Amino acid sequence: MDKKRILFVDDESNILTGLARMLRGMRKEIEMAFAESGREALEVMAKESFDVVVSDMRMPGMDGAELLAEVRRLYPDTMRIMLSGYAAPEAVMRTVTVVHQFLHKPCEPDDIKDTLLRCCRLRDILTNSKLRGLVSSLNNLPSLPSIYTELLDILAKEDCSVDEVADCISRDIGMSAKILQLVNSPFFGLYRNIDSASQAVGLLGLDTVKYLVLSVKIFSELEKQCVTTESIHDLMEHSMSVGAFAKQIVELETDDEKVANDAFISGMLHDVGKLVFACNMPEEYKKTFELAENEGISLQAAERQMFQADHSQIGAYLLGLWGFSVQAIEAIAFHHNPEQTASTTFDPATAVHVANVFDHEQKNRLLVGTQPTFDLDYLDRVQCSDRLDSWRDLCQRET
Repeated sequence: MDKKRILFVDDESNILTGLARMLRGMRKEIEMAFAESGREALEVMAKESFDVVVSDMRMPGMDGAELLAEVRRLYPDTMRIMLSGYAAPEAVMRTVTVVHQFLHKPCEPDDIKDTLLRCCRLRDILTNSKLRGLVSSLNNLPSLPSIYTELLDILAKEDCSVDEVADCISRDIGMSAKILQLVNSPFFGLYRNIDSASQAVGLLGLDTVKYLVLSVKIFSELEKQCVTTESIHDLMEHSMSVGAFAKQIVELETDDEKVANDAFISGMLHDVGKLVFACNMPEEYKKTFELAENEGISLQAAERQMFQADHSQIGAYLLGLWGFSVQAIEAIAFHHNPEQTASTTFDPATAVHVANVFDHEQKNRLLVGTQPTFDLDYLDRVQCSDRLDSWRDLCQRET
């Protein structure tokens, strides 16, 4: 991994000095620069490039939200992290569309080191700077028009319930991804991992969810120029099915609730990169389907020819930016190529890889190019190849 360049911005010089001291042991991985105001930070960035910007929120003149909004506009390829002890609701709402991750001040040294290392490693998942810029600039994922309209109708009712809102959000992978990103942010102060839309809506409360949806507009409707609504419906259905299958497989193998939840989330979001391609590069993505069909290759192979990256890398990079767990990111990144993981035991990546193939087998889903297949060498490596029949029977009973 090449050294990554990180810019820290805070109007208190003692905070910057403390960060420099705290992170001295990471000098082999990162180069650090410092600025004491938003304006100074932009002046520095005009002369030098940075992989990550970490900014305080409360600063005189240009505050952190304004700075990171400018960074997003001018340098979309740069990761944006807010490090602040100021968590007033209005401050949070101003940052949710411009910040990738939030950290509380004071921050435990291990937390900030871990966050920075994960951000730096993410850069190596997606090497195409144009695509990194596209993904980094996303503040939401588009939702199916029918579900988006249904959610607005529910929120317009005086007597709408948490259950109605949660059910609606949970049926859309874009909405689910964004609401889980936000609810697991330290700014909301929950300090435990939330892994379902129902939990998220219940803990945030209807007033907060209404404000996020109607005022901040953290969800958006699928644009008409995107690929057909029918294909997105198929993607949503497939994603939900893979999430459910992956969780069932894990629950058959272990009582570890966290592993099961990671498998469900990563299964549900494993193809989110397809949504990014389809809705941001619709014409190019249609050509990718044609390439896969004409050459008889897999869709991900055609994506790599067209974009120098595939949907697995795009999805993993986006959710990594948004602070999802390492286990979920790895399962998404390698759901077609699990042999690239370092694991030698069953984990969420195993469950998602198998669940994805099962769903294509059982539903006979329309797919251009070649269908996904099991990586039997990998399944032998993690000592799970003899479990396939049991897992298949389980998933068939649940369809």
